[in-house]
Amino acid sequence: MNWFFWALLSAFFAGITAILAKVGVAGVDSNLATAVRTTVVLAFTWAIALATNPAASVRQLSQRTLVFLALSGLATGLSWLCYFHALQLGQASRVAPVDKLSVVFAIALAAVLLGEKLTWHHYLGGALIVSGAVILAWA
Repeated sequence: MNWFFWALLSAFFAGITAILAKVGVAGVDSNLATAVRTTVVLAFTWAIALATNPAASVRQLSQRTLVFLALSGLATGLSWLCYFHALQLGQASRVAPVDKLSVVFAIALAAVLLGEKLTWHHYLGGALIVSGAVILAWA
């Protein structure tokens, strides 16, 4: 299975996540809801990681890798806190498409920070994503 298959699975599970989170965040503080979700994610991902890798492999991670993974984790945490708060205030069918503007940010940051070459496909696809998010957010 290639990257595209896994990306589609990711999108599918993210879609399910939006619906489950919208129901789960009703009547509870969004930060508390995010903490519960994050605890489940933490336990689940550690179980998978330890089942598929020897525990000793954790010690082999470089300091650079740990720093960037920690920063990524902080960014993810901030994203989830904002996402849950948005879900608490808005409709999932509007919040989720705006959240997916992360794709456009990722494309732009990949070009600026990683030096990835953008083609007309990136620009057109990014413009379509922005257009779709705007249409769905203000429909």
